[in-house]
Amino acid sequence: LQKLFESLASEGDPEWLFLDGSIVKAHQDSSGAAGKQDEAIGKSRGGNSTKIHLAVDSGGLPVYFELSGGQVNDIVHAQSLIINSPQANIVCADKGYDSEAFRAYVEESGADANIPRKRNNKLGNDDMDWCLYRYRHLVENALLRIKRYRAISTRYDKLARNYSSTVALAFMMMWLPMYC
Repeated sequence: LQKLFESLASEGDPEWLFLDGSIVKAHQDSSGAAGKQDEAIGKSRGGNSTKIHLAVDSGGLPVYFELSGGQVNDIVHAQSLIINSPQANIVCADKGYDSEAFRAYVEESGADANIPRKRNNKLGNDDMDWCLYRYRHLVENALLRIKRYRAISTRYDKLARNYSSTVALAFMMMWLPMYC
């Protein structure tokens, strides 16, 4: 299913790329898989959780995603989202991706970074395009659309590859109206 999703996502509109992550609660039965591999289930005071890191194109359609434990910060997966997504002109993300090193990486990749700086940053937000930033809701909408499916909103799968296939199937459902 991952290969099929990648095939559909290759048809995306790469003018803008929006990044974000969302936490999904993992059911208590989903943990404890045999083996020593990381199954993208994080442990915290709130219980077991998984985070979906997502990149969507300018039409709000998913082009790439990754899974991690729920406690992992968004900036950890930021570079791999850029690497595995189609080349974009502008990369837009929220304050969770605020890092000068990440901004430099985005500039090196040939795109402009439209990421607001945190309040304690002395550089300010004079270079922000706030009109474009308002369209960041496209990535939030994509995450909300797949969370309508019970198998996604609560993770029941023990293996990360099985849950990743379920997420890829949900994202493929978003692409289907483009082909009908």
